[in-house]
Amino acid sequence: MFSNILIYFVVIPLLMLAGLALCRNIKQIRTVAVVGSLALTALSVFLLIDYLALRAAGETAPMLYQGSWSWFAPLNINLAVGVDGISIAMLLLSSIILLTGSFASWKIDMPKEFFLWLVLLSTGVFGFFISIDLFTMFMFYEVALIPMYLLIGVWGSGNKNYSAMKLTLMLMGGSAFLMLGLIGIYFHSGPEGHETWNLLAIAENHSIEKGWQYFLFPMTFVGFGVLGAMFPFHTWSPDGHASAPTAVSMLHAGVLMKLGGYGCFRVAIYLMPEAAHDLAWIFLILTGISVVYGAFSACVQTDLKYINAYSSVSHCGLVLFAILMLNTTAMTGAIMQMLSHGLMTALFFALIGMIYGRTHTRDIRQMGGLMKILPYLAVCYVIAGMASLGLPGLSGFVAEMTIFIGSFEQGMMDYLSGAGSLRLVFTIIACCSIVITAVYILRVVGKLLLGPVQDEHHLTLTDASWWERTSTAVLIVCVAAIGCFPNFFEEIIRFTFSDKIFTVIGMN
Repeated sequence: MFSNILIYFVVIPLLMLAGLALCRNIKQIRTVAVVGSLALTALSVFLLIDYLALRAAGETAPMLYQGSWSWFAPLNINLAVGVDGISIAMLLLSSIILLTGSFASWKIDMPKEFFLWLVLLSTGVFGFFISIDLFTMFMFYEVALIPMYLLIGVWGSGNKNYSAMKLTLMLMGGSAFLMLGLIGIYFHSGPEGHETWNLLAIAENHSIEKGWQYFLFPMTFVGFGVLGAMFPFHTWSPDGHASAPTAVSMLHAGVLMKLGGYGCFRVAIYLMPEAAHDLAWIFLILTGISVVYGAFSACVQTDLKYINAYSSVSHCGLVLFAILMLNTTAMTGAIMQMLSHGLMTALFFALIGMIYGRTHTRDIRQMGGLMKILPYLAVCYVIAGMASLGLPGLSGFVAEMTIFIGSFEQGMMDYLSGAGSLRLVFTIIACCSIVITAVYILRVVGKLLLGPVQDEHHLTLTDASWWERTSTAVLIVCVAAIGCFPNFFEEIIRFTFSDKIFTVIGMN
């Protein structure tokens, strides 16, 4: 069983849990967290290199490194694993954010218990991205969600109990829709007695009848869309972000919300392409609202975490919006946006946590002049802001421009073919979010970093420590790498969209 490299993405976190349980002091806890995170990052990099080598050698299977082991035969449940370029990109993103989050939590209270729950959350995330069996994918999905209640309720700040309960109830409500959708997919995946949970087999056989697709597609898209902060199911996200500790906010926005976009793509659209094609307009409206509403909401906030939380609603809405365009360029942009947003929002939340730990406030009205007091953290914040508003050379520009080019392409094709102008209109509306993003980013930079110092106590603050510099530097390098070398990352995910499955929905 352990001959498959993908299994180690679950084995290593489990070993980390065992190691943390045996730790007796803070030094041992930090060592286990950092060494385990480094091992996962190294494994992700090795997997990426080997994957690209296999593709260059002519390997054309939709998923590589496949393995399947029977788990519960009466219901055909298997521990089935496999990855393509998108999965590998998500694994690499998750490992980097877990690593940087470990450094950002260097001084956390009750570190042993905190890292135990954090690693359990990451176990669910890694298991979700390597699973190709819908049942085990859902199981890992739930494993990733459950620790959030305690991580926010115990280690959070502000109205943490309310935020933790609201997040849990809304995400569990989404899970209920998702569970019903997945069960429906299973019972319509093949003739009676030949049902399967394997998403590759379901997609290849194209076995779900069109009528059932119309029923099951909304359930699965909404189920995953709740986690992707799709309007009007987004309200859990700002409150959850505002109360979560730094590393939890980093994983929450940087990785956990990506499960929503990944699930919408991998399950809802991949398995039910006809329904996706016919019903996409409904969710295009909702996701288009998310993009603009999240940006406008960020403009009127004064709490740094709420500003970034509503920004995440906007950026994650853009991911779902691009996926629903159902063309190669826009969907490639969606995956790039998942990577870009994951890195830059993790950087934002790391910096907000570091600034809050010094000033003991997140209210931008009570801060000012931090550029000359905390120059390193201030420069990092400016870089994160420039990535968010789409400055060329950083990841945000590459991702958003790819999305908008693909969206305009599809919108014009629809308009010229007489299929309507909905996609074109909402693409224009979504493009307005660029301007709105620039407004709230520049507003925050001006109030937070420039101008006079608002509190004399802030003059005594010290700049970033070595572990904080390590965390932020790694994230900045990754954001710049995507912005400067977009072709490399596009190559990683390109093959997925050449798969014959997507010819059903007319991807071009």
